Amino acid sequence: MKLLETIEAVHNYVNTARRLGRSIGLVPTMGYLHAGHLSLVRKAREQNDVVIMSIFVNPTQFGPEEDFSRYPRDLERDQELAAGAEVDAIFAPPVAEMYPEGYATYVQVEGLTEVLCGASRPGHFRGVTTVVSKLFNIVQPDRAYFGQKDYQQAQVIKRMVRDLNFPVEIITVPIVREADGLAMSSRNKYLTPEQRRSALALYRALNLGAGIIKSGERRAAAVRKAMETEITAQPQTRIDYIAVSDADTLQPLEEIAGRVLLALAVWVGNTRLIDNLILEVKDDVAHYDEK
Repeated sequence: MKLLETIEAVHNYVNTARRLGRSIGLVPTMGYLHAGHLSLVRKAREQNDVVIMSIFVNPTQFGPEEDFSRYPRDLERDQELAAGAEVDAIFAPPVAEMYPEGYATYVQVEGLTEVLCGASRPGHFRGVTTVVSKLFNIVQPDRAYFGQKDYQQAQVIKRMVRDLNFPVEIITVPIVREADGLAMSSRNKYLTPEQRRSALALYRALNLGAGIIKSGERRAAAVRKAMETEITAQPQTRIDYIAVSDADTLQPLEEIAGRVLLALAVWVGNTRLIDNLILEVKDDVAHYDEK
Protein backbone atom coordinates (compact mmCIF):
# COMPACT_ATOMS: atom_id res chain seq x y z
CA MET A 1 0.00 0.00 0.00
CA LYS A 2 1.25 3.45 -0.96
CA LEU A 3 1.12 6.52 1.29
CA LEU A 4 0.73 9.62 -0.87
CA GLU A 5 1.03 13.05 0.74
CA THR A 6 1.05 15.42 -2.24
CA ILE A 7 -1.33 16.12 -5.09
CA GLU A 8 1.48 15.49 -7.57
CA ALA A 9 2.09 12.04 -6.08
CA VAL A 10 -1.61 11.20 -6.48
CA HIS A 11 -1.61 12.41 -10.09
CA ASN A 12 1.39 10.21 -10.88
CA TYR A 13 -0.20 7.20 -9.18
CA VAL A 14 -3.56 7.68 -10.92
CA ASN A 15 -1.96 8.29 -14.32
CA THR A 16 -0.12 4.97 -14.03
CA ALA A 17 -3.34 3.16 -13.12
CA ARG A 18 -5.19 4.77 -16.02
CA ARG A 19 -2.50 3.79 -18.50
CA LEU A 20 -3.07 0.19 -17.39
CA GLY A 21 -6.81 0.56 -17.97
CA ARG A 22 -7.74 0.25 -14.30
CA SER A 23 -10.91 1.61 -12.69
CA ILE A 24 -10.54 3.68 -9.53
CA GLY A 25 -12.72 3.83 -6.43
CA LEU A 26 -12.30 6.64 -3.87
CA VAL A 27 -13.19 6.32 -0.18
CA PRO A 28 -13.03 9.81 1.39
CA THR A 29 -12.52 9.78 5.18
CA MET A 30 -11.27 11.94 8.01
CA GLY A 31 -9.40 8.96 9.44
CA TYR A 32 -9.59 7.25 12.82
CA LEU A 33 -11.04 4.34 10.91
CA HIS A 34 -13.69 1.94 12.18
CA ALA A 35 -15.79 -0.86 10.70
CA GLY A 36 -18.08 1.63 8.98
CA HIS A 37 -15.19 3.01 6.94
CA LEU A 38 -14.00 -0.50 6.15
CA SER A 39 -17.45 -1.41 4.81
CA LEU A 40 -16.97 1.38 2.26
CA VAL A 41 -13.60 -0.10 1.35
CA ARG A 42 -15.11 -3.55 0.86
CA LYS A 43 -17.72 -2.17 -1.52
CA ALA A 44 -15.05 -0.19 -3.39
CA ARG A 45 -12.86 -3.29 -3.57
CA GLU A 46 -15.74 -5.26 -5.14
CA GLN A 47 -16.37 -2.67 -7.83
CA ASN A 48 -12.95 -1.28 -8.79
CA ASP A 49 -9.46 -2.37 -9.77
CA VAL A 50 -7.79 0.26 -7.56
CA VAL A 51 -9.01 1.62 -4.22
CA ILE A 52 -7.71 4.96 -2.97
CA MET A 53 -8.64 6.20 0.50
CA SER A 54 -8.23 9.82 1.50
CA ILE A 55 -7.51 10.63 5.13
CA PHE A 56 -7.86 14.35 5.76
CA VAL A 57 -9.41 16.16 8.70
CA ASN A 58 -10.88 19.00 6.70
CA PRO A 59 -10.75 22.30 8.60
CA THR A 60 -13.26 24.09 6.38
CA GLN A 61 -16.16 21.89 7.53
CA PHE A 62 -15.63 22.64 11.23
CA GLY A 63 -17.14 25.69 12.90
CA PRO A 64 -15.11 27.87 15.30
CA GLU A 65 -16.60 26.17 18.36
CA GLU A 66 -16.38 22.63 16.98
CA ASP A 67 -13.89 19.82 17.60
CA PHE A 68 -11.35 20.24 14.77
CA SER A 69 -8.33 20.43 17.09
CA ARG A 70 -9.35 17.39 19.16
CA TYR A 71 -10.81 15.27 16.36
CA PRO A 72 -9.11 11.85 16.76
CA ARG A 73 -6.09 11.26 14.55
CA ASP A 74 -3.89 8.16 14.31
CA LEU A 75 -2.41 7.73 10.85
CA GLU A 76 -0.25 4.74 11.78
CA ARG A 77 -3.29 2.84 13.08
CA ASP A 78 -5.29 3.88 10.02
CA GLN A 79 -2.58 2.61 7.69
CA GLU A 80 -2.66 -0.81 9.35
CA LEU A 81 -6.45 -1.06 9.08
CA ALA A 82 -6.49 0.19 5.49
CA ALA A 83 -3.77 -2.25 4.45
CA GLY A 84 -5.71 -5.09 6.06
CA ALA A 85 -8.76 -4.08 4.02
CA GLU A 86 -6.68 -4.10 0.81
CA VAL A 87 -6.64 -0.37 0.17
CA ASP A 88 -4.09 0.28 -2.58
CA ALA A 89 -3.13 3.84 -1.67
CA ILE A 90 -3.85 6.42 1.02
CA PHE A 91 -3.86 10.11 0.20
CA ALA A 92 -3.08 11.91 3.48
CA PRO A 93 -2.14 15.50 2.65
CA PRO A 94 -1.20 18.24 5.12
CA VAL A 95 -3.67 21.13 5.34
CA ALA A 96 -1.36 23.43 3.36
CA GLU A 97 -1.40 21.00 0.43
CA MET A 98 -5.18 21.25 0.14
CA TYR A 99 -5.56 24.90 1.16
CA PRO A 100 -2.39 26.79 0.25
CA GLU A 101 -1.90 30.38 1.34
CA GLY A 102 -4.37 32.64 -0.43
CA TYR A 103 -6.92 29.89 -1.06
CA ALA A 104 -10.25 31.58 -1.90
CA THR A 105 -12.57 29.22 -3.84
CA TYR A 106 -15.50 27.31 -2.36
CA VAL A 107 -18.37 25.14 -3.62
CA GLN A 108 -21.89 25.74 -2.28
CA VAL A 109 -24.95 23.54 -2.85
CA GLU A 110 -28.18 25.38 -2.10
CA GLY A 111 -31.50 24.00 -0.91
CA LEU A 112 -30.33 20.75 0.67
CA THR A 113 -27.87 22.43 3.02
CA GLU A 114 -30.05 24.82 5.02
CA VAL A 115 -31.93 22.12 6.96
CA LEU A 116 -31.02 19.35 9.43
CA CYS A 117 -27.27 19.53 10.18
CA GLY A 118 -26.91 22.57 7.93
CA ALA A 119 -29.23 24.61 10.16
CA SER A 120 -27.09 24.08 13.26
CA ARG A 121 -23.67 23.95 11.55
CA PRO A 122 -23.53 27.00 9.24
CA GLY A 123 -20.85 26.62 6.58
CA HIS A 124 -20.34 22.92 7.29
CA PHE A 125 -21.59 21.67 3.95
CA ARG A 126 -19.71 24.37 2.04
CA GLY A 127 -16.57 22.87 3.54
CA VAL A 128 -17.67 19.33 2.68
CA THR A 129 -18.52 20.06 -0.94
CA THR A 130 -15.36 22.09 -1.41
CA VAL A 131 -13.04 19.37 -0.16
CA VAL A 132 -14.92 16.57 -1.94
CA SER A 133 -14.84 18.47 -5.23
CA LYS A 134 -11.09 18.92 -4.77
CA LEU A 135 -10.67 15.20 -4.05
CA PHE A 136 -12.66 14.33 -7.17
CA ASN A 137 -10.45 16.59 -9.27
CA ILE A 138 -7.25 15.24 -7.70
CA VAL A 139 -8.08 11.51 -7.79
CA GLN A 140 -10.50 11.49 -10.76
CA PRO A 141 -12.25 8.33 -9.53
CA ASP A 142 -14.86 6.33 -11.39
CA ARG A 143 -16.81 5.83 -8.16
CA ALA A 144 -16.80 7.36 -4.68
CA TYR A 145 -18.20 5.78 -1.51
CA PHE A 146 -20.09 7.41 1.36
CA GLY A 147 -21.96 6.05 4.38
CA GLN A 148 -25.68 6.39 4.97
CA LYS A 149 -25.02 7.61 8.53
CA ASP A 150 -24.11 10.93 6.92
CA TYR A 151 -27.27 10.79 4.80
CA GLN A 152 -27.57 14.54 4.24
CA GLN A 153 -23.92 14.74 3.21
CA ALA A 154 -24.43 11.99 0.64
CA GLN A 155 -27.50 13.75 -0.79
CA VAL A 156 -25.62 17.04 -1.02
CA ILE A 157 -22.68 15.39 -2.80
CA LYS A 158 -25.01 13.64 -5.25
CA ARG A 159 -26.57 17.01 -6.09
CA MET A 160 -23.14 18.61 -6.53
CA VAL A 161 -22.03 15.80 -8.84
CA ARG A 162 -25.18 16.14 -10.92
CA ASP A 163 -25.13 19.94 -11.10
CA LEU A 164 -21.39 20.30 -11.82
CA ASN A 165 -21.19 17.30 -14.17
CA PHE A 166 -18.55 15.37 -12.28
CA PRO A 167 -18.02 12.02 -14.08
CA VAL A 168 -18.22 10.15 -10.76
CA GLU A 169 -20.76 7.56 -9.60
CA ILE A 170 -21.73 8.08 -5.96
CA ILE A 171 -22.30 4.85 -3.99
CA THR A 172 -24.04 5.00 -0.60
CA VAL A 173 -23.31 2.14 1.80
CA PRO A 174 -25.64 1.17 4.70
CA ILE A 175 -24.88 2.19 8.28
CA VAL A 176 -22.65 -0.16 10.28
CA ARG A 177 -23.69 -0.48 13.91
CA GLU A 178 -22.25 -1.83 17.12
CA ALA A 179 -23.89 -4.98 18.46
CA ASP A 180 -26.16 -2.83 20.67
CA GLY A 181 -27.27 -0.64 17.76
CA LEU A 182 -25.10 2.46 18.19
CA ALA A 183 -24.03 3.75 14.78
CA MET A 184 -20.27 3.55 14.42
CA SER A 185 -18.54 6.92 14.52
CA SER A 186 -15.02 8.14 15.16
CA ARG A 187 -16.54 10.45 17.79
CA ASN A 188 -17.85 7.53 19.88
CA LYS A 189 -14.44 7.41 21.55
CA TYR A 190 -15.30 10.67 23.34
CA LEU A 191 -18.17 9.02 25.27
CA THR A 192 -17.86 8.01 28.92
CA PRO A 193 -19.45 4.67 29.90
CA GLU A 194 -22.58 6.47 31.15
CA GLN A 195 -22.80 8.58 28.01
CA ARG A 196 -22.30 5.48 25.87
CA ARG A 197 -25.39 3.97 27.51
CA SER A 198 -27.37 7.16 26.95
CA ALA A 199 -26.31 7.22 23.29
CA LEU A 200 -28.22 4.00 22.67
CA ALA A 201 -31.40 6.07 22.89
CA LEU A 202 -30.72 7.46 19.39
CA TYR A 203 -31.29 4.15 17.63
CA ARG A 204 -34.13 3.25 20.01
CA ALA A 205 -35.84 6.53 19.15
CA LEU A 206 -35.47 5.91 15.43
CA ASN A 207 -36.94 2.42 15.74
CA LEU A 208 -39.71 3.77 17.96
CA GLY A 209 -40.58 6.37 15.31
CA ALA A 210 -40.49 3.74 12.58
CA GLY A 211 -42.70 1.45 14.64
CA ILE A 212 -45.29 4.17 15.18
CA ILE A 213 -45.37 4.88 11.44
CA LYS A 214 -45.71 1.17 10.67
CA SER A 215 -48.63 1.00 13.09
CA GLY A 216 -50.45 3.62 11.00
CA GLU A 217 -49.51 7.02 12.45
CA ARG A 218 -49.12 9.58 9.67
CA ARG A 219 -48.74 12.78 11.69
CA ALA A 220 -45.08 13.75 11.68
CA ALA A 221 -45.47 15.85 14.84
CA ALA A 222 -46.68 12.81 16.81
CA VAL A 223 -43.72 10.74 15.63
CA ARG A 224 -41.25 13.49 16.53
CA LYS A 225 -42.78 13.86 19.99
CA ALA A 226 -42.43 10.16 20.76
CA MET A 227 -38.81 10.17 19.61
CA GLU A 228 -38.09 13.27 21.69
CA THR A 229 -39.50 11.63 24.81
CA GLU A 230 -37.26 8.58 24.28
CA ILE A 231 -34.14 10.74 23.96
CA THR A 232 -34.77 13.15 26.83
CA ALA A 233 -35.41 10.27 29.25
CA GLN A 234 -31.67 9.57 29.18
CA PRO A 235 -29.08 11.51 31.21
CA GLN A 236 -26.66 13.95 29.56
CA THR A 237 -28.68 14.19 26.33
CA ARG A 238 -29.55 17.43 24.54
CA ILE A 239 -31.46 17.36 21.25
CA ASP A 240 -30.11 19.37 18.35
CA TYR A 241 -32.90 18.25 16.02
CA ILE A 242 -35.34 15.42 15.38
CA ALA A 243 -36.66 15.38 11.83
CA VAL A 244 -39.32 13.57 9.87
CA SER A 245 -38.47 14.65 6.33
CA ASP A 246 -38.84 13.84 2.68
CA ALA A 247 -35.89 11.55 1.96
CA ASP A 248 -35.14 13.24 -1.37
CA THR A 249 -35.67 16.96 -0.71
CA LEU A 250 -34.89 16.77 3.06
CA GLN A 251 -37.78 19.16 3.68
CA PRO A 252 -39.90 18.55 6.82
CA LEU A 253 -43.14 16.64 6.46
CA GLU A 254 -46.46 17.23 8.15
CA GLU A 255 -48.18 14.16 6.73
CA ILE A 256 -46.03 11.07 6.27
CA ALA A 257 -45.95 9.49 2.80
CA GLY A 258 -43.43 8.27 0.23
CA ARG A 259 -39.73 7.88 1.08
CA VAL A 260 -39.32 9.26 4.58
CA LEU A 261 -36.16 10.16 6.45
CA LEU A 262 -36.15 9.85 10.23
CA ALA A 263 -33.05 11.72 11.32
CA LEU A 264 -31.68 13.12 14.53
CA ALA A 265 -28.68 14.89 15.97
CA VAL A 266 -28.20 14.67 19.73
CA TRP A 267 -25.54 15.97 22.06
CA VAL A 268 -24.52 13.30 24.55
CA GLY A 269 -22.34 15.12 27.02
CA ASN A 270 -20.07 17.22 24.81
CA THR A 271 -20.31 14.86 21.83
CA ARG A 272 -22.70 15.45 18.95
CA LEU A 273 -23.97 12.21 17.38
CA ILE A 274 -26.19 11.69 14.33
CA ASP A 275 -28.22 8.74 13.08
CA ASN A 276 -31.09 8.03 10.69
CA LEU A 277 -33.46 5.49 9.18
CA ILE A 278 -35.23 5.51 5.81
CA LEU A 279 -38.79 4.27 5.42
CA GLU A 280 -40.92 3.74 2.35
CA VAL A 281 -44.59 4.51 2.99
CA LYS A 282 -46.73 3.37 0.08
CA ASP A 283 -50.38 2.36 -0.11
CA ASP A 284 -50.51 2.94 3.67
CA VAL A 285 -47.85 0.28 4.29
CA ALA A 286 -44.42 1.24 5.70
CA HIS A 287 -41.19 -0.69 5.44
CA TYR A 288 -37.48 0.00 5.83
CA ASP A 289 -35.63 1.31 2.81
CA GLU A 290 -31.81 1.16 2.94
CA LYS A 291 -31.26 2.67 -0.52
